[in-house]
Amino acid sequence: MTTNAYPLLQKVNAPADLRALSRGDLKALAQELRAYVLDSVSKTGGHLSSNLGTVELTVALHRVFDTPYDRIVWDVGHQTYPHKILTGRRDRMGSLRQFGGLSGFPLRSESEYDAFGTAHSSTSISAALGMAMAAKQKGESRRAIAVIGDGAMTAGMAFEALNNGGVADANLLVILNDNDMSISPPVGALNRYLAQLMSGQFYAKARDVGKSVLKQVPPLLELAKRLEQQAKGMVVPATMFEQFGFNYIGPIDGHDLDSLIPTLENIKSLKGPQFLHVVTKKGQGYKLAEADPVAYHGPGKFDPAVGLVKPATPPKQTFTQVFGHWLCDMAAKDQRLVGITPAMREGSGMVEFHQRFPGRYHDVGIAEQHAVTFAGGMACEGLKPVVAIYSTFLQRAYDQLIHDVALQNLPVVFALDRAGLVGADGATHAGNYDIAFVRCIPNMSMACPADERETRQLLSTAYEQNHPVCVRYPRGAGVGVEPLQSLEGLPFGKGEIRRESASKKIAILAFGTLLYPALQAAEALDATVVNMRWAKPLDEALLLQVAAEHEAIVTVEDGCTMGGAGSAVGEALAAAGLAKPLLHLGLPDQFIEHGDPVKLLALQGLDAAGIERSIWERFVQG
Repeated sequence: MTTNAYPLLQKVNAPADLRALSRGDLKALAQELRAYVLDSVSKTGGHLSSNLGTVELTVALHRVFDTPYDRIVWDVGHQTYPHKILTGRRDRMGSLRQFGGLSGFPLRSESEYDAFGTAHSSTSISAALGMAMAAKQKGESRRAIAVIGDGAMTAGMAFEALNNGGVADANLLVILNDNDMSISPPVGALNRYLAQLMSGQFYAKARDVGKSVLKQVPPLLELAKRLEQQAKGMVVPATMFEQFGFNYIGPIDGHDLDSLIPTLENIKSLKGPQFLHVVTKKGQGYKLAEADPVAYHGPGKFDPAVGLVKPATPPKQTFTQVFGHWLCDMAAKDQRLVGITPAMREGSGMVEFHQRFPGRYHDVGIAEQHAVTFAGGMACEGLKPVVAIYSTFLQRAYDQLIHDVALQNLPVVFALDRAGLVGADGATHAGNYDIAFVRCIPNMSMACPADERETRQLLSTAYEQNHPVCVRYPRGAGVGVEPLQSLEGLPFGKGEIRRESASKKIAILAFGTLLYPALQAAEALDATVVNMRWAKPLDEALLLQVAAEHEAIVTVEDGCTMGGAGSAVGEALAAAGLAKPLLHLGLPDQFIEHGDPVKLLALQGLDAAGIERSIWERFVQG
């Protein structure tokens, strides 16, 4: 960072430095901070629109509150780049989302200013409430602030926390960062004045005293409540948050420091649960991101002066695109098909489906639990629901998967995107556990396609079943095997031998896309390679045949080894009374940090060289 380009920002190495600046310098600081975010993300890739939208709010929060003593919990956390820059990590932004570098989300081990680790939606109010109640129990005066977006407010967990927080008598501040709701423009001197007035001591004391006095005369108390609601109703939309027990303030302009700072200063001195509604704009200050915040939500590297540019040569088709095309083709064939997503239309490849079949497309918001049970209800009525959901987000609906779908043996297809290591988003988004947590559920099946063609085929196979089936596939592109145009499936629960060894010493059983590095390793080792395709049900006939013909068995998967597909193989061999040397290759019992997925797989020994090395050391060298 050059001091000429960012003269104020280079002075801020911690929030205490920000508090030392004059109020007049803060607007210029915000401009520099926004420019620095844009410059940084253009070089590394990452979340952009959301971070450009929270610049002023971040400056105001660190200006008013005594962080890190006061706790700020950022919901999801994909909007915390300004927070990271202002809390001592400015000069490390060049390492963002890279192996060994800064996380793209808040991380407690990274900084004392990251009060709570986030990356999944709608957890902030619960966490901040826990912190507020802990402070109360310990006799500490610290404040707890949850910053949550309007999208995250659609999740049930947020409302569970509000329901608890409104009666908990804790110093909790919930800030609704509203960047999408259609409400009256909250700008202008009158709105700013009333927002500050409602957050001030006079208003709070007058209201409390009035309620105390009028409590003895119930009709007058009710009249006072109605008058208060009408006064607020002149400038704010009707709100349910006061019914939860929160004092509602706002909406105010989230890009206006002259409004944000005085309002937060007033709120800081109030007791009990407070709710501040701020309105921001995604991509604020960068016209291209303002015009298309979805495209600039998580861009790769780009030139800010030019913006995003389509590559000259079309990239390989991704697994997500394969799913999207299959979904449209199957919907055209079968009128019963309905597509369901928990607020991940673009990420799950459902844009075309939404356009072509709007009446059969259902975005239920950030509500994974509801999505699964909603699908179960549709299945009960003879429809064929396909739930497009990231592997890591299906974890959030595990009870519903068991109780509302599997227990009733309902024919729901779960298309699990982002299976295995996802790379830059790190451990919070990695789909490492789906094989293990699905295969232990009765009535559930789990398909593990090896490439793009098999993904389409196994989706068709899953759709044909009369029970719940998951089909897991990774982020990005595969080896480039062109999918068939037909909707013909593959045999249910059956694998195939892809390479036969002359020596019959070692057989590698591959689950999913690691089939291809396993085939490379097998060439050097002269090993048999089996494309298992299904983690549940296992092709036991094929397994026992291969086990009987070979001296040792190796399983390879891009999921956790504890309880995973390799464990299933060991259980099946033990049940058949076959004692064979076994080597399970997969992901270890630890959370794996962010970084390039190819590098991460290599570090775990799951590339071709690593697989070859592990087998050589275990069965050949010895």
